[in-house]
Amino acid sequence: MNRRTLHYLFSVVVLIPFFLQRQKEPIVHGPVDQNELICMMKFHLADSLKLREKPINEVVMAIAKSFIGTEYAANTLEPPGKEHLVVDLQTLDCVTFYENSLVLARCVKKNKLTFIDFKHELQFVRYRGGILDGYASRLHYTSDYFYDNEKKSVLNDKTKELGGVRFKKKINFLSTHPDSYVQLKNSPESLKEIQRVEDELNSRAMVHIPKANVHRRASYINDGDIIGITTTIDGLDCSHTGIALWQHGKLYLLHAPIPGSKVQITELPLWDYLAKIKKDSGIMIARPVEP
Repeated sequence: MNRRTLHYLFSVVVLIPFFLQRQKEPIVHGPVDQNELICMMKFHLADSLKLREKPINEVVMAIAKSFIGTEYAANTLEPPGKEHLVVDLQTLDCVTFYENSLVLARCVKKNKLTFIDFKHELQFVRYRGGILDGYASRLHYTSDYFYDNEKKSVLNDKTKELGGVRFKKKINFLSTHPDSYVQLKNSPESLKEIQRVEDELNSRAMVHIPKANVHRRASYINDGDIIGITTTIDGLDCSHTGIALWQHGKLYLLHAPIPGSKVQITELPLWDYLAKIKKDSGIMIARPVEP
């Protein structure tokens, strides 16, 4: 029996009492889903740390830190076939890392602690208006994600308030690269819907904090804030995302960086990290709202 199997069996034994206490769904005999197990482990962690009593930003931060070391996987939300709610807590990309941390934190604060509660909350946060209605209903662009979740009282976009300036950019990356997305490649209808969404995005005035100004504005950013890194890449608003983390008096980024890596903290403070990457132009900041 290898080490990973032993860890899995230990986790199951430890979580059985907590799982049964919280279970609202009918008990189904058979193997425990790995994603459900990880979900329940996060809720168990939250319970042991009494996270429900703490501010939402601190809950996001604690759960995000518990993902450190999780393997990166690209395109986890882009499987072939009809759009459906993808749940993957075993591997993460930069978006699903902050999204799952946020959703788990909201479940903890709302005391909604079953796997089905998690999936309901995930759908609410991931899709426009909380409604899953095809590929275009997913919030693909970071600025749209922040905008829609501010309307749903999930996030508060702090970018303008913290010194943001106009970020002039035409957003059309998905519609101009349909061959890169299996759901768009052979679906003129989905492509048309994405173009409609992009037209709506382009009617809004986006703002960002240029990377040269991040050092001066950093003190206004909190642990647990969601960071979108704006980019010079044509058609995109943000090319990377993560979660703000203060340590040793400096602001860092907790993120899932690139394929072949794991969830980690940047070696450099955020302002130095941005300075090293030519295509990065600045940041957007969204603060989790108490449910």
